[in-house]
Amino acid sequence: MSKPVDTLATIKVPRPVPITTTRFRPPKKNIPQTKAERDAFLREIRNYVAEWNPVPPMPLEELDVHARRILAKLGYESDETYLHYTAVCLNNEMWRETLAEIPYERRLLLMPKCLRVEEKCPAPFDEFGLLCKQCGLCSIQDFQNEAERLGYAVLVAEGSAIVMSLIQTGQIEAIVGISCLPVLERTFPYVEAAAIPSIAVPLLQDDCINTTVDIDWVWEYIHLTSDDQTRRLDLTGLHNEVKTWFTPEAIEQVMGPATGRQEEIAREWLARDGKRWRPFLTVAAYEALREERGNPIPEDLKKIAFATELFHKASLIHDDIEDEDHGRYDQPTLNAEHGVAVALNAGDLLIGEGYRLIGECQASDAAKTQMLLVAARGQRELCRGQGAELVWARDPQPLTSKQVLEIFRQKTAPAFEVALKLGAAYAGQLDEFATVLEQYSENLGIAYQIRDDMDDLGARCRVVEGLSRSRRSRHR
Repeated sequence: MSKPVDTLATIKVPRPVPITTTRFRPPKKNIPQTKAERDAFLREIRNYVAEWNPVPPMPLEELDVHARRILAKLGYESDETYLHYTAVCLNNEMWRETLAEIPYERRLLLMPKCLRVEEKCPAPFDEFGLLCKQCGLCSIQDFQNEAERLGYAVLVAEGSAIVMSLIQTGQIEAIVGISCLPVLERTFPYVEAAAIPSIAVPLLQDDCINTTVDIDWVWEYIHLTSDDQTRRLDLTGLHNEVKTWFTPEAIEQVMGPATGRQEEIAREWLARDGKRWRPFLTVAAYEALREERGNPIPEDLKKIAFATELFHKASLIHDDIEDEDHGRYDQPTLNAEHGVAVALNAGDLLIGEGYRLIGECQASDAAKTQMLLVAARGQRELCRGQGAELVWARDPQPLTSKQVLEIFRQKTAPAFEVALKLGAAYAGQLDEFATVLEQYSENLGIAYQIRDDMDDLGARCRVVEGLSRSRRSRHR
């Protein structure tokens, strides 16, 4: 029996990120306007570098030639609006591997003072630049603290004179910087001439006040190291490959032929639409943690990835029955299509199949024991979270935000934790990384459930708005 909601243990809620660190300003017109577009540019640039292996330092004219090829691949063959932006990002990726080989202690992080919230910033200046007061109003504090923790020298200053003097001392061998496109264009010849490995993340504005930047890009470049092999994973390609594993033909290759109509119904449900995040996480965790990187994904690993998706798809069947839902993936739910009894049995069958595949994989007995325990504990925790919500639904009472987050943690995080831990266990690394995977899964599960509920709320609002419009039109 699940504990009553009002006695659920509360979780520790992290300190909120100051809203000013995520303030939104529209980018300049010569920069892709949305984060999704900019990420798409970066993916195409990385693919291009992997295929053609251009060598830095490269003259600006030659860099523009490569940038135009990339723009053509992105559908901008006759449009040079984003030419300089593409060239800067391409230059970054060309230096990426070189920078990764240079110790943090020999690198400089250079930030512009315009990242601060100018009207509120309490930081003074000296001859070297801004002296951050750690007020938390902008991203400068986070970048500086993390970079200095790693061993970087850090400057919040404008102009190249200070940078060039540091380079001349021989203490700085590489630069990670943030700057607007006009400044990058002016300083490019000097950096090229010095042949200094440098990565410069473009600011999204160039008006020198309260500017913004793609924070995750800066964070990734700051942490580049030759020891971190995970940065070389093509996660998009990996996710796309995992999606191909769930066609009816591919399912039969892993699970063997179906026997009987009940098994066919369960597998049809498994093959239905889905983002396949959980099997992807299993494979990504294995790829990140296995000792022999770069080798093809073992066919046997598919059984473990399948198990995570089998558990997930079974939970969806049971959720739909418990919530009396009749639609999913823009199709009838299994209980709506075949009745509650058949649907319930299909869910139970998928759970059993998941455990079967774990037991049949070629991992060591110790690894299999770990994986079976991970799956069983995850199933137990998930049912406790779902049970808490079901018990609450019988007699709904207002919940505190922490109680809501605790339910989210129990009902959503276990699936992500199972997926990641199964991959780590198959790689033989679960003991070392269990704690960090638990923490990551908890945060990911809560965030995922909040986003999912927000999407549901938005969809309901659109339906209500549509009905209201329909009624108004009938009364006109």
